[in-house]
Amino acid sequence: MKTFRRFLAIGIVFALVAGVAYYITQQQPQKAKTGGGGGGRFARTNDGPVPVLVAPAQTSDVPVYLDGVGTSKALNTVTVRPQVDGILLSVNFKEGQDVKRGNVLAVIDPVTFQAALDQQVAKKALDEAQLANARLDLDRYVKLAQSNAGNKQQADTQRALVAQLEAQVKIDQGLIDNARAMLSYTKITAPLDGRTGIRQVDEGNIVHAADATGIVVITQIKPIAILFTLPQQQINQVNKAAAKGTLPVEAMAPDNVTVTDRGTLQVVDNQVDPTTGTVKLKAEFPNPELQIWPGQFINVRLLIDTLRQVVVVPTAAVQRGPNGTFVYVVKDDETVGVRPVTVSQQDDTRAVITAGLQAAERVVTTGFARLADGTKITISSGDTTAPPPPARSPGERRKKRGGATQSEDGKQPASKTEGARSATP
Repeated sequence: MKTFRRFLAIGIVFALVAGVAYYITQQQPQKAKTGGGGGGRFARTNDGPVPVLVAPAQTSDVPVYLDGVGTSKALNTVTVRPQVDGILLSVNFKEGQDVKRGNVLAVIDPVTFQAALDQQVAKKALDEAQLANARLDLDRYVKLAQSNAGNKQQADTQRALVAQLEAQVKIDQGLIDNARAMLSYTKITAPLDGRTGIRQVDEGNIVHAADATGIVVITQIKPIAILFTLPQQQINQVNKAAAKGTLPVEAMAPDNVTVTDRGTLQVVDNQVDPTTGTVKLKAEFPNPELQIWPGQFINVRLLIDTLRQVVVVPTAAVQRGPNGTFVYVVKDDETVGVRPVTVSQQDDTRAVITAGLQAAERVVTTGFARLADGTKITISSGDTTAPPPPARSPGERRKKRGGATQSEDGKQPASKTEGARSATP
């Protein structure tokens, strides 16, 4: 009895498996025939032309840039310090003010220095008077010696005294010049055109020539310099280009698209940094609107060459495969062909094609997922929104039945999601 029940259970299981298999095998051909399920809709879509975007290959002049990262630096920086000791009587500038060379920034009490100058001037006048008297005596002694009425030795001694007084007058003039210079140092002037920083000392304080902080720091930021680095492998290109003339440099905005300012390359450092394998370069920018500030990190690009009338395509058109780079070229019969190309350089927007493509040929830029050699295509516009549904005849207008939208033939339409999916290339 137990054996019979066991065989009966096994038979029931086999019957269920056979029924399920029969159901599946019968439903699959029906779905394929009626287009039921997502696979039928995708299959029907794949049979039609593939919508793509295309762009023509063009000839253009393409600049060749070397990109680097640099730091802006004031062209000149000066710490204004007093050269004499004294009381700071006045400060004649405002913090952050643009000053010109020679502007008086501060004044130190000049009384003691003016007195020293007056003293040296008086000392020179005294020595000049003595020199004039000594010269008169020398003339007398010389005439007496010539007539044998006087001693020649006395004339020689007087001549030496005149020379001594002449030297003393020159010393006095030197002391006057020094005193006049010390007096001029009481007016502290700007040594260059630039912008003042934060004031380091207030008026009324006693300042000294040995003070380390100084009075203010002036930076020259119009023009301004940018120090940047390039890999050592690119230095030969830079040197060859620099031998032909001055190289332009562009300072880029944070978006790396907008040009902040344009300048010129001034110098290439005379050695490679062994720790980084890079070389420092210095460029100068006019900076008319102060768009570059000292200490900023700035992306720069150095123009070393311009490729004349070369074939260019959008970068998006260039594809890469196991055999290298290629593009999909649009043929006259609205099909595409795979074309191997040689790319010499490219950036975010365009690529330079040196072989494999001619100007005016059209290449595919969007819609590569279903493309192959010989695929039929339809060229779409640049609008990525879905096209409006086609107009329906009155007999096909939809009406609601029981809360569901149906056509008059009673068939349930595809959902919006499925319709959008089947229309997506």
